[in-house]
Amino acid sequence: MTSPQPTRTQPMVRTCPFDPPAEYRTLREQEPITPVTLPEGTAGWLVTRYDDVRRVLTDPRFSAKRRFARTGDSTAQDAPVPPPAPGMFLMMDPPEHTRLRRLLTGQFTVRRMRKLTPAVEQIVAERLDAMAGAEGPVDLVQAFALPVPSLVICELLGVPYADREEFQWNSATLLRLDVSSEEVQQAQQALHGYIHRLAVAKRANPTDDILSDLVRSGELTDDELAGVGALLLLAGHETTANMIALGTMCLLRTPDQLAALRAAPSLMDGAVEELLRYLTIVQFGLRRTALEDVELNGHKIKAGSTVLASLTSGNRDAAHFTGDPEQLDVGRPYGPHLAFGHGIHQCLGQQLARVEMKAALSALLDRFPTLRLAVPVEQVPMRDNMLVYGVRELPVTW
Repeated sequence: MTSPQPTRTQPMVRTCPFDPPAEYRTLREQEPITPVTLPEGTAGWLVTRYDDVRRVLTDPRFSAKRRFARTGDSTAQDAPVPPPAPGMFLMMDPPEHTRLRRLLTGQFTVRRMRKLTPAVEQIVAERLDAMAGAEGPVDLVQAFALPVPSLVICELLGVPYADREEFQWNSATLLRLDVSSEEVQQAQQALHGYIHRLAVAKRANPTDDILSDLVRSGELTDDELAGVGALLLLAGHETTANMIALGTMCLLRTPDQLAALRAAPSLMDGAVEELLRYLTIVQFGLRRTALEDVELNGHKIKAGSTVLASLTSGNRDAAHFTGDPEQLDVGRPYGPHLAFGHGIHQCLGQQLARVEMKAALSALLDRFPTLRLAVPVEQVPMRDNMLVYGVRELPVTW
C-alpha cells in the first residue's frame, strides 16, 4: 500500500488526565499504521501497536534525525531541520550516537544507581521535612517532585543547584509545543552556553562528577560537552519530576490501588513499573525518518517520511499486556513496557529514574498517610502542551 493523504490529525486531546486520547484504542484495533497530519502541519505515519512501535525503534532504516522543525504554527509549511547540535546524541544515528553514548553507559549502570539509593533517600527525607513544616496546602511539584530529581542530577553532573531557575526555565521551553523555532533555539543556546561555562571551569578545577569525568576523558570537544551535559540535565530532572507528581496524583485518584500499595509496600517496585507504563509521559511519541522505502505491515513507508512511534498507545496494547491495560494495577505481573523507549536510544537514565521514583513515592506515602488533593481533580492544571506530560501544580494537604 502506498502512502495516502492524511485524513486525520495526530490525536492530542485527552478526556481524562491519566489516559491518552481515546482515538488511540480505535486506531490500534482498526488502523494501527495510519497517515496523519502532525502538529506542525506536516504529513507523517502514526504507529500505535506495541510490536510495531518496537520494530520502528529498532530498525536501522528509521533514523533518529528529524526532518522538520517545530514552528509553533500548525499551518506552517515544512521547515527543514538543521543537523543536531554537537553532543545531542538523542537525535543522532550510529556511529556518532554510539561514540557519545559509550562514554556515558558506565555512569548509569544498575549497580551504580543502586549504590546511589541512600543519597537519594536522604534528599527525599530532607524535602519531606521541609514540606511537613509548611502551613496550608502545598504544591507538591515545587515542594517535592521537582526538587528531588533536580538535586540528584545536579549532584551527579556537578551543576550548582542554585542555578536551577535558569536551567529549569530553558529546559521547560525546549519541551513546549506552543513556542516558535526561534524561542526553542534561544533556550537551547542558553542551556548549552551554561553547560559550556561549567565545562571550561571543570577543565581547570575538576571535581567528582560526570561532567568532570567527561572533561578528563579528552574525547569530547567543548561543544560536544555542552550538548551532552545539556541533554543529561534536561532529561535528568524533567521526566522524573513529572512522573513523581503525576504518579502521586494518579494513586490519590485510585484509592483501591493506593490502599493495596499501603497494605503491601513490597509492591512498590512493580507499582513504579506500572505507573511508568500506565502514564507514559512522553505523550506524543518518538519521531523517526525513513532512510529508504520500508514495508511495515503492508504499508509502504517512503524514504524521507516521518514516522511517529506512539509509546503511550503501545503501552495500552491489550495484545501485549495481561489483564486490562486501560486500568492501573499495581500488582500487574511485569511485562516490558515502552515508557523509556526501545532500541539503541532507550533512556540512558532509566535506572536512576526507578531509584528516584521508588524512594520518593515510598517515603511520601509513609510520611503522609492522609495525603490528599487540596483541590478537585478538574482544577489541577495539566501540561497538555508539553512533549513531556504531567501536572503544572499539584496542591495537596494531609
